Amino acid sequence: MIMLTAHLKKYGMKRCPIDNSIKMIGRKFTLHILRNMILLKQKRFSQFLGSIEGISTKTLSIRLNEMEKEGLITRAVISTKPVQIEYYLTEKGEMFEPILKLLGELSLKYEAAIIFKDRKPRDFEDVFGRNVRLSSVYDY
Repeated sequence: MIMLTAHLKKYGMKRCPIDNSIKMIGRKFTLHILRNMILLKQKRFSQFLGSIEGISTKTLSIRLNEMEKEGLITRAVISTKPVQIEYYLTEKGEMFEPILKLLGELSLKYEAAIIFKDRKPRDFEDVFGRNVRLSSVYDY
């Protein structure tokens, strides 16, 4: 049996890249914020707060700061009265779109009883069409 440390050493790595990514997005509500930025095009604190069930203002503030430090989002101060803050995905943050799509596909296919009224599994393409990016699903 190969130990993880030997495997990492073989490839010149200090840390497991999968473990690193999981730690980056594994905090509660981080994926929800990314989902809302990608799908719903949300960019303001109040939008996240009103659409992520169970998140408190304190937790949202902490998560947004962590995500900024991780390089997933950038923060922009809009010079209006009152001052407004908007958050934007970085290139690094945008890389999570296909991961979110895969998570959605998993539920569409294997959790159909929870997702669909008729309880029948579907593929992503069956629901949203072929060659559709997740970020365009909610574009009207």
